[in-house]
Amino acid sequence: MMNKTDKIYVAGHRGLVGSAIVRNLQAKGYENVIGRTHKELDLKDQAAVRAFFEEERPDVVVLAAAKVGGIHANESAPAEFAYENLQIQCNVIQCCHEFSVKKLLFLGSTCIYPKMAPQPIPEDALLTGPLEVTNEAYAIAKIAGLKMCQFYKKQYGDDFISCMPTNLYGPHDNYDLNGSHVMPAMIRKFHEAKESGAPFVELWGTGTPLREFLYVDDMADACVFLLENYSGEQHVNIGTGKEVTIKQLAETVKDCVGYEGEIKWNRDMPDGTPRKLTDVSKLHELGWRHKVDLLEGVQLAYDWFRENVDTARK
Repeated sequence: MMNKTDKIYVAGHRGLVGSAIVRNLQAKGYENVIGRTHKELDLKDQAAVRAFFEEERPDVVVLAAAKVGGIHANESAPAEFAYENLQIQCNVIQCCHEFSVKKLLFLGSTCIYPKMAPQPIPEDALLTGPLEVTNEAYAIAKIAGLKMCQFYKKQYGDDFISCMPTNLYGPHDNYDLNGSHVMPAMIRKFHEAKESGAPFVELWGTGTPLREFLYVDDMADACVFLLENYSGEQHVNIGTGKEVTIKQLAETVKDCVGYEGEIKWNRDMPDGTPRKLTDVSKLHELGWRHKVDLLEGVQLAYDWFRENVDTARK
């Protein structure tokens, strides 16, 4: 059982995912939530991670720290995506075991599933086929992390659980066009085109792939719900169970931003996975459902971007 006084370490507390989880924990009355910046603690440094656990002795750990990026970033640096994520996970998970952390939540991604997985994707589709090549390195690292949690639970009885969120967006997202995901990239492109009066915005691919998007504060609420209510070995998908085409997403973002030019699709650029919808029936059966729909979420994300535009573009 989680107690309101538990010391909860959120690894990656400044990122899109971690900051939302911190907000949710604090809103629910958890008063002892701690974090460390990358400068304060390099999670790739095994000795430093062990020293941190020795000193702080957290009761609960949320592993939301990871090297992340979109198609371009993953394709250009697969070695770093594999190596750095495996280092972070191995160091943190082993220390959670060594220092008797009573609950660990490991956050993965729905990119762990095979490229041609059945749709919507159930949890048991894992390892049933080849991965999408554009983010294979990241996916393999995340698969290793969730399997480690299962192995530690099986061998030692550790209460280590995993969840796999779908595509996330919201406050503190990455708006750097070289490393961002599709939603923040669109928000920035349409905003800058509106500012400059550009006649069109160019977007990658055909616009036909289907994607599911989850507002990050909904994701955080689901994570805290699982921390409080779930101890199963099986990882749990977190999503909305609803999908839109990339073209529909672009039109939604365009409308929220108020851009009046046209959209041009660069068909020479990759689309990525043709369809990726999560089966969230397990999460629904446990008693949790999303609250923020896409239109409301995009507007919230754009409002945050406008308020933080100078720092968000870096």
